[in-house]
Amino acid sequence: MQPMLIETESTPNPATLKFLPGQAVMEAGTRDFASPEEAAASPLATALFALGDVTGVFFGRDFISVTIAPGAEWADVKPDVLGIVMDHFLARMPLFHPASAGFSVPAEEGEGGFADDPADADIIEQIKELIETRVRPAVANDGGDIIYRGFDKGNVYLKMQGACSGCPSSTATLKNGIESLLKHYVPEVTAVHAV
Repeated sequence: MQPMLIETESTPNPATLKFLPGQAVMEAGTRDFASPEEAAASPLATALFALGDVTGVFFGRDFISVTIAPGAEWADVKPDVLGIVMDHFLARMPLFHPASAGFSVPAEEGEGGFADDPADADIIEQIKELIETRVRPAVANDGGDIIYRGFDKGNVYLKMQGACSGCPSSTATLKNGIESLLKHYVPEVTAVHAV
């Protein structure tokens, strides 16, 4: 059997590392686990949370982002995470238990109490298109994802996942990057907020 090489990459969030197994992780969409209870849907996420220092797991198209608790050190945790990820992929185990929903993509849109006004349909379509083509690929490079949640009176609401969630630079990314981009292309946008 060929030995497996799993690459790691740092992210803008010092508590999060990206693990690249060299193959597809999610065929479509992404999945974010913020607790051991949420991780119960996935044998891999469950095993990672069982390490104790892991506080977040995120599955992207070709990567897994793992976030550790404040005070934990990557030097201590990284070998265990690498071992779990390698064992999972070498054993060709399923990413999810058969009865669980496999992924979350923008199908979650509108969750969180933001009902889009049908009168804003054209604006919302422009916002979603920019997020899909410009924002999501960039944040995926950093080990995270951003999901559209709603638009109301000039305010865009986005959910940050993976490395983006809790990242010290996420506010700057949101305000200086995403808000500037959306305001430039969609003049009706006045502010962007994380939910």
